[in-house]
Amino acid sequence: MPQLPVMSGGEVVRAFETFGWRVARRSNHIILVREGSTVTLSVPDHKEVAKGTLRSLIRSAGLTVEEFSQRR
Repeated sequence: MPQLPVMSGGEVVRAFETFGWRVARRSNHIILVREGSTVTLSVPDHKEVAKGTLRSLIRSAGLTVEEFSQRR
């Protein structure tokens, strides 16, 4: 299993944007939506996103850690 990278909230958002997610709104958390999907992602706007939170976001987006790591 590949290691999850240490990423900020902004870096996580930019990585998900490469998979077709877009920013719906920003505050303490950045809400991402994707056309045709009922899932929304809530990315904390922190300097460092916790690894468990990042893993959960990747899983919710329907991706694997490998896919996410290759595109970031």
